[in-house]
Amino acid sequence: MTTPRTTTVTPTPPNAPPKTLSMARTTATTTRVLRQLTHDPRTIALLLLIPCVMLFLLRYVFDGNPRTFDSIGASLLGIFPLITMFLVTSIATLRERTSGTLERLLAMPLGKGDLIAGYALAFGTLAIIQSALATGLAVWFLGLDVTGSPWLLLLVALLDALLGTALGLFVSAFAASEFQAVQFMPAVIFPQLLLCGLFTPRDTMHPVLETVSDVLPMSYAVDGMNEVLHHTDMTATFVRDTLIVAGCALLVLALGAATLRRRTA
Repeated sequence: MTTPRTTTVTPTPPNAPPKTLSMARTTATTTRVLRQLTHDPRTIALLLLIPCVMLFLLRYVFDGNPRTFDSIGASLLGIFPLITMFLVTSIATLRERTSGTLERLLAMPLGKGDLIAGYALAFGTLAIIQSALATGLAVWFLGLDVTGSPWLLLLVALLDALLGTALGLFVSAFAASEFQAVQFMPAVIFPQLLLCGLFTPRDTMHPVLETVSDVLPMSYAVDGMNEVLHHTDMTATFVRDTLIVAGCALLVLALGAATLRRRTA
């Protein structure tokens, strides 16, 4: 008599994180984050108004020399959204972890990719509004003189804001407190600010610094803005710069999903 063979089936843990992105889970995360932000008017004000206020001040700091505003205003139009989105995103994500919200969410059938994508979409929605306000103010109210289309300025500003969001999500994994998240700004943002070509052309820097600037995404954000400033049509250099900024944002988002932790150490 032959003994029937039995097959051992290893049950899947009920709370095992999903391996693929889900539009439903990502959308639910996006909706939750946006709902929370609507109850925090100070964060909304920081995101939407600070870049506009800074551009307004900059315009009248150079009131006696409008050409100076024209030469650096376009670059700062991309830099200001990047900085504000970096600050707000890193602090908001860290607050989720320190409060235990992130741990409870990841205990549910919610993957890290869903969580990061949901945060990116939520803050990306605010980035669209922020970039539109800042671009409209600079071009149509403050008189920023650009040769190219203002819509291309808006595109670069939006990509810069999304890059700031991605960087904020990434560095939040390495901070243990909101104060530490802010401390990452000198390490992540300031070197890019100094080497991006805002203060001096990158090809006049020391060769070592020029090489470093070639791998920093903010350099291509500034280059893209300058392309719109000086050319009437979309150039191949502009397309290259925008693709690099977008690619860097996607790469940092992927790294953020890989390094996301449930709780602070």
